[in-house]
Amino acid sequence: MHGRSRRTDEGSDELFFGPFRRIVKARLKQPLAGAQWSGITTRLAERLLETGAVDAVLTMKPDPEDRWRPVPTIVTQASDMKDCRGMRMGYAPLLALLEPAAVAGHKRLAVIGIPCQIYALRALEEELGLDRLYVIGTPCSDNTTTENFHSFLSLMAERPETVSYLEFRADYHVEMRFDDGSQQEIPFLKLPLSKLPGDFFPLTCRTCVDYTNSLADITVGYMGGEGEQWLIVRNDRGEELLSLLGEEVQTNPVGSRGQRHKHVIGFLRNVERAAGGLPLRSMPDFMRPIVAWLMPRIGPKGQEFARARVEMKAVETVLHLRHAMPNKMKNMVPDHVWTLVEKYGLTRRNGE
Repeated sequence: MHGRSRRTDEGSDELFFGPFRRIVKARLKQPLAGAQWSGITTRLAERLLETGAVDAVLTMKPDPEDRWRPVPTIVTQASDMKDCRGMRMGYAPLLALLEPAAVAGHKRLAVIGIPCQIYALRALEEELGLDRLYVIGTPCSDNTTTENFHSFLSLMAERPETVSYLEFRADYHVEMRFDDGSQQEIPFLKLPLSKLPGDFFPLTCRTCVDYTNSLADITVGYMGGEGEQWLIVRNDRGEELLSLLGEEVQTNPVGSRGQRHKHVIGFLRNVERAAGGLPLRSMPDFMRPIVAWLMPRIGPKGQEFARARVEMKAVETVLHLRHAMPNKMKNMVPDHVWTLVEKYGLTRRNGE
């Protein structure tokens, strides 16, 4: 999609993040109210519609009966993008909108989607007959049903129905906001993950090999942003998208601190147990406050945090697929994933 494959030589961040022109951290100088971060994804879509670069944007909006349930929508007016701000959790058939968009005569489209949606979109792209297609991707780690997500919220908050915002941040905390304006930050180590059922996340998500949405023109995420948004500009169209924001956006070089290796090793050990059907080890309660205090101070940050997350997903892919569907290994694990995991002692076996 970008005219070349990713570089996989040692020292290249393309091994982790896919082909790119540049990676920056960024924020809107005037953040959009109700956005997940500062609102860059929303504003990109607004600018495409304002400038007439596209006829319509395919994205998600909240279900009127459940703010967390995603509903695919076709947006043709920039002013309507405000209704799509924020994060949804659950499954929704975004690409089912391609046919009604075609019937409506929309030949210039933008699509905002997670990696598996964008992979399918690119497979269909040539037969869509579009005059123009802009692809804005967001990273994804794991998805689940909206009902499962509500169960997760019930473990996190006394009144889960009042939770209006949830975000996993790069400082090792989950941030929750509530309808009354209050906020709560929960260290990752205090999350009730051991209480979730084994099938909370489907195998397809636990074996994802494209966390960073490498087929998008531009990826807008958080992992390497150190509190700001994290942009991966992948091609000419990605540069065109970012240029639409002009002086509205402030960009800075990404930073990188800390060492990821021992954190990935610890994750690998837990996944080995989970993939074998064994319960996750729970950290002693007296240790949790200590480690939760240490992690933001000594854990990897910036690009190193992002590399750690990508390696964790690669480890998870190999271990879960090897356990659940070993015959799929040779077709579902790309070469660059093996390169990522070999330093952790995971190498191809016969037939893989």
